[in-house]
Amino acid sequence: MGKRVALVLAGCGVFDGSEIHEASAALVHLSRGGAEVGGRRGPAPRRPYGVKIFAPNIEQRDVVDHLKGSPTEEKRNVLVESARLARGNIQDLAELKTSEFDAVIFPGGFGVAKNLCSWAVDGKNCTVHEHVNSTLQAFHSAKKPIGLCCISPVLAAKVFPGCEVTVGQDKNVDGRFPDAETASAIAELGCKHICKNVNESHVDKANKIVTTCAFMCKAPLHEIFDGIGTMVQEVLKLA
Repeated sequence: MGKRVALVLAGCGVFDGSEIHEASAALVHLSRGGAEVGGRRGPAPRRPYGVKIFAPNIEQRDVVDHLKGSPTEEKRNVLVESARLARGNIQDLAELKTSEFDAVIFPGGFGVAKNLCSWAVDGKNCTVHEHVNSTLQAFHSAKKPIGLCCISPVLAAKVFPGCEVTVGQDKNVDGRFPDAETASAIAELGCKHICKNVNESHVDKANKIVTTCAFMCKAPLHEIFDGIGTMVQEVLKLA
C-alpha cells in the first residue's frame, strides 16, 4: 500500500510562489515511490492512499513579473495560483487533517519565504503563517515525517528549535551556493545546519525532518531533481 502524503504549495512561480520544478519533481518522485498522484480536477479518488495538495487561502505578499523579474501592482491569491500546479485538484490548507496522511512535504520557492512565512523580509525574526505552523506542529507531534527543500527548511528551523536541516553549504563554494548565509541564520535560531551536496538530503531522525537544498545550489537541473528524489525516498521510508 502506498503512503498518503500532503504536499503544501505557496503559489506558482519561483519569485513569488512555489518553485515549479521542485513541486513537479516532488510529485514525480512520490508517484515513482508508490503514492497515487492525482491529475484530474475534482475530488480525489476514494483510495486508502495518495497525494493531496494544499495551499493557504491568502493573498500573496507580492506578484512578480517573471519575465522582467520585477514586482507588479497585481493582487493574486496563493490557493488560486497553486491550483495551476495542482491541475485544479487542491484544498485550502486550513482543511488539512493530519490523521489522513502519513507525511507532509513542502517544496521551495520565494513564495515559502513570502507567503508561508515572512523570512524574505524578517529573516530569522520571521513569523510563520498560522496554518503552516499548525500543520508542522501537528505532523511533528504525531511523529510523522516532514520533507522540505530549497528555502523551506527555514520553516522547520523557526518552528522546531534544535532540529537539524540542510540548505546546502554554509560557504559559497565555487559560487554554487550564493545564499550560504541562510545556514548561519539557521544556526542563530538554535538549529544545526548540516552541509550537504545538491544531490543529497539530510535526515534528522529524532524529529523525522528530511531536507535537501535543491535550487539553493546553482547546479544542473538533473542533480536538483535527484536531490529531491533522495528527500522523497527518505520521507517515504520514515512514513
